[in-house]
Amino acid sequence: MSGLSHLDSDGRARMVDVGDKSETARTAVARGRLVTTSEVVRLVSADDLPKADVLATARIAGIGGAKRTSELIPLCHPLPLTSVNVDFDLDADSGTIGIEATAKTTGRTGVEMEALTAVAVAGLTLHDMIKAVDPAAMLTEVRLVFKSGGKRGEWRREGEVVAGPDARRPLPDAPLPAAPASAAPASAAPASAAPAAVVLVSSTRAATGEREDTTGPVIAGWLAEHGYPGAVVRVVADAGIAPALRAAVAGHPVVVLTTGGTGVSPSDRTPEATAAVLDRELPGVAEALRARGLVSTPLAALSRGLAGVAGGTLVVNLPGSRGGVADGLEVLDALLPHLVEQVRGRADHDAVRHNVSGPSA
Repeated sequence: MSGLSHLDSDGRARMVDVGDKSETARTAVARGRLVTTSEVVRLVSADDLPKADVLATARIAGIGGAKRTSELIPLCHPLPLTSVNVDFDLDADSGTIGIEATAKTTGRTGVEMEALTAVAVAGLTLHDMIKAVDPAAMLTEVRLVFKSGGKRGEWRREGEVVAGPDARRPLPDAPLPAAPASAAPASAAPASAAPAAVVLVSSTRAATGEREDTTGPVIAGWLAEHGYPGAVVRVVADAGIAPALRAAVAGHPVVVLTTGGTGVSPSDRTPEATAAVLDRELPGVAEALRARGLVSTPLAALSRGLAGVAGGTLVVNLPGSRGGVADGLEVLDALLPHLVEQVRGRADHDAVRHNVSGPSA
């Protein structure tokens, strides 16, 4: 009995005294999965269910659940949460909606229960929102996948790809895929370990099958011509771009190119999702893309696309139109090799200095 923190030596329930513990920054990440049908996932993606705005409602419910964990779970300490994020990963092919919650605090006890409660409440809310069309839906696999802080430091569930303490970058021991043969050293990991390039298409209509995606294959073909064959192309609804981008970066590809969702409509969320994973922005690249687009159309000025570096991955947002993609790839033609070398730390610094400053007199 003494090994369980919430039981005293006589086996009676108690609230653990944490008064002597040090205050540290603490993070917990939990996940779950709602199993439904492909059609329901498409309806959620298109925001076409009788109860509208399904994901937004479930997200707010999950955040509210985390904030009230001490009221719902006996013996939990009330915590001053500094951040709660709830995100969803819609997969129409498998008919599932992944749920991920990240909770943070600075205090004397962990936030595992807050993250788990956020997932559970968000999942139950999803179930409530879709039960009219699928009463057989199931909420499953609710589990803690990562925690940090306190005297035990970091812990991660085996087999899970999760972010580090800031819930954005993968932990250091995540597998690192090789760059293409033209740039990779002989000691690089095998290319089969993970895709070297990922293409994310942000389009609700394409994700729900209302129209054919014509930009993803074009980008994948361009990547193959530039030394990145076999790029993974994934089409996601606008609302699903954030978890899809985080998952892509977590695999440590060399390049992630996105298309779509860079405009100013309420559903355009790609720049926000990109900003959340970047360590450093490359504003010059983003401005070069806009400048090239302006040659073709004044509407290019409305693009909010970003470019930057997430760990060792180059991330670039391209517009959603075929013309915008063509213009963007034209800019990247000259930039991609040098960008990859810089990001991967293999550039010849003397050559870089020569190119920037010009030859000495």
